Amino acid sequence: MGMNQLINFFTTQTEGWSIMAFPFMVAFVVFYACYLLIRRSRGLMMAYVIAFSLLFAWKANGVLMVLLPLTAVMTWLMTEAMRSSRGDLRRFWLATTILSALAPLLYYKYTNFFLDTLNELLATNFSPLSLLLPVGISFYTFQIISYAVDVYKRRFTLRTSLTEYLFYITFFPLLVAGPITRASTLLPQIKNRSPFTNPHLPYIGLWLIISGLLKKMVVADYIAQYNNWIFDDPTAFSGFEGLMGIVGFTLQIYCDFAGYSDMSIGLAALMGFQLKENFRFPYQSRNLTEFWHRWHISLSTWFRDYVYIPLGGNRHGRLRTCVNSFLTMLVAGLWHGASWMFVIWGVLHGLGLVVHKLLKPWLDRVPDTLTVRCCATLLTFVYVSVAWVFFRSADMSTALALFHHVGSDFSLSYLVPFVTARPLWMAIVVGGLLLCGLRERHVNWLQQTFIRMPWIVKLLLFAGVMWLVTIMSQSNVRPFVYAQF
Repeated sequence: MGMNQLINFFTTQTEGWSIMAFPFMVAFVVFYACYLLIRRSRGLMMAYVIAFSLLFAWKANGVLMVLLPLTAVMTWLMTEAMRSSRGDLRRFWLATTILSALAPLLYYKYTNFFLDTLNELLATNFSPLSLLLPVGISFYTFQIISYAVDVYKRRFTLRTSLTEYLFYITFFPLLVAGPITRASTLLPQIKNRSPFTNPHLPYIGLWLIISGLLKKMVVADYIAQYNNWIFDDPTAFSGFEGLMGIVGFTLQIYCDFAGYSDMSIGLAALMGFQLKENFRFPYQSRNLTEFWHRWHISLSTWFRDYVYIPLGGNRHGRLRTCVNSFLTMLVAGLWHGASWMFVIWGVLHGLGLVVHKLLKPWLDRVPDTLTVRCCATLLTFVYVSVAWVFFRSADMSTALALFHHVGSDFSLSYLVPFVTARPLWMAIVVGGLLLCGLRERHVNWLQQTFIRMPWIVKLLLFAGVMWLVTIMSQSNVRPFVYAQF
């Protein structure tokens, strides 16, 4: 790389920048080589990682990246003031910290949504503002809020320096899409002077990176091409093709997001930091409650601890529990984006949770047979897939047109022509769904087998996956679905 190219790399924003982008992978190799040399010097290591994290934020957001360090420094000062305060003053600092963290998110994400809604309700004509949503703002905002609340409630009592806090908030594997990591998970490891206390952690990290690349860049990116056609114009295809698009997107969003989470956790593991898993075979769930214990675990537990429980949780009777569950999912839907389609998605999941909680006393008496388990899993999968249609559709008319077309123009006679026309797409979808059904012990066995392999075999396997990614992927990696949130 010439000097001009190097200067250009450091001074310009890169469209589509993420940990899945090839320029990042090249930059990470250089970063990691230096990291291994300085990792035992805690202060130097933290400064180095923070600098690279801010560069990552710059490449993703351009000048909007200044929101990240400014918000981090400001909220650290406020939480430190809160830590030494009591009574009303302590509550004041908590409220100020939360509002300061939320203000940029609310402005960039919901201003135009509010103006559009106001125009529709009051027949006004406010013009939308030219706003770009900073990549990852929702995720680091939630980490700031969780830290402030945990300090306030004295669930997290470790004194944290500004450098440690900046490392925690800006840590680049978590910036674009989490997982939302609690202070109690990462900060004690940052304080540990010697990373790699687990000698197998780098190998686990490499395994997760391989898994993430396969899920995101082979499965999700390839099947997305057909799924996009269906959701762009559902009436242009048969009902059978529309149904395949729904099933395809159900697999796509899981592989897209779980793949990115695997990569994030894997990169952290390579650096000696152990993060919690974010997905635990969600499409094996037998009900929606279980689904939310398995899907995007860091987000669902965040809403549980900082929305559902403060609302009262399950402490005030069944009716209040149902209301709290519904409201939590309504907030979760709105968090995903400034669109009524996300609100509808949240409402559907909220209603599903309420129905499950109301029927649970009766469901608990149903015999736990293989047939019952299969039917419950299939019913949950179908309900989640239907809800994903509203999540993915641009508007209500698109979603309803897709459902209408599937219901009115469905015929199995399209199966053979469809498989003949798209054999690879069909093979990937069927294979992906079958892999979603693997037992956790089987995946753990594969991981342990990988760890025990000679390093040369690991390297060859990684090279083979990179070759497959190169063959399967398009000229550019498709945008990560959750980056918009």
